[in-house]
Amino acid sequence: MKLRFLFPLITLLIIFSSCEKDPDIDDNAELPIVSISGASGDEGDTGTSVLTFTVRLNKTSSQDVFVNYTTNNVTAAEGQDYEGANGNITIPAGSTEVELNINIFSDENLEQDESFEVVISNPINAFLSASSSIAVGTILNDDTSNPISDVGYTTPLTYPGMTLVWQDEFEGTALNTDDWTYETGNNGWGNNELQNYLNGTNNAVVADGRLTIEAKKVGSTFTSARLKTQGKQSFQYGRVDIRATLPHGQGIWPALWMLGESFSTVGWPACGEIDIMELVGHEANKVHGTVHWEHQGNHADFGGSKTLSSGIFADEFHVFSVIWDSQKITWLMDDQQYHVIDITGGELSEFHDEFFFIFNVAVGGNWPGNPDASTIFPQKMVVDYVRVFQ
Repeated sequence: MKLRFLFPLITLLIIFSSCEKDPDIDDNAELPIVSISGASGDEGDTGTSVLTFTVRLNKTSSQDVFVNYTTNNVTAAEGQDYEGANGNITIPAGSTEVELNINIFSDENLEQDESFEVVISNPINAFLSASSSIAVGTILNDDTSNPISDVGYTTPLTYPGMTLVWQDEFEGTALNTDDWTYETGNNGWGNNELQNYLNGTNNAVVADGRLTIEAKKVGSTFTSARLKTQGKQSFQYGRVDIRATLPHGQGIWPALWMLGESFSTVGWPACGEIDIMELVGHEANKVHGTVHWEHQGNHADFGGSKTLSSGIFADEFHVFSVIWDSQKITWLMDDQQYHVIDITGGELSEFHDEFFFIFNVAVGGNWPGNPDASTIFPQKMVVDYVRVFQ
């Protein structure tokens, strides 16, 4: 084709295409916008209840509108707090909204309000609202008691030749702040942990004679609680008994432990650390007792472990104890000795000073690793009592 014939042809194509209707622009200008709004309701005591979400259009449509939906955990756990769901919704032509019901599970346990998301996506014959495609469902706690089975091992209030010098039986409805302080933050705590420790009752509840520390998943992050008696209650030597049930699951790391009161001045590990109990969640039937100290300028540790013959430490209460004097520290689980260290050596002088308590549930970290798809949240450590005898 000669060039003089090519130019008129191109010109005609441009003119024709500029006059042709653009279906995307014109049709989309007529499409409604679809959004979803949140819902909240009381959990209830028995059976299931329903949270009702509303999926709506900003105007009517002459054709059916279709949109997909799915649920995601926030602080509520699918299968435990609510019934996970996914599917598609139809808003009939001429209508502007439909209801979407999600079942929530009832119980009689005192707990914090919990939430989950409903996400809508992939609309047909509508635009998706950029700001309202995710709705939050809030399950409101309406319980006042925390019924926990008392099954498990227990220890006495008296021992021959010893005096009960301090105890917390966690009576009442709030943590005793004359003895305890919330330690907060999200700095990894030297172990590459993931949780954010919060101040207040969101993750630590006192009820029915129990302290419950709860680790939760909030979106893609984790929250928990870490309590300490630093500057309020500290002890040199004695017998410590702590009765508790323990959480479990990949990446879960509960601990009942002590640090030397010199921590603020000399730091760790020079202050000394006595781990009365630690558990890594993927080994839910095994607890560890360990000491950490500074040896010739370096970190040193020495530990032992105890494994249940059946079941896991979440099944019932067990008592975790240390008997500590000027000669040695001995670890017991349900009064069964499983580890001991001689502390008469010169490099172990920190274990002859006063120590304070720390109770916490960590998520992730160098030792347990991070949570994975098998980890169920929330996870709870329930402490019945802590007692110190001298």
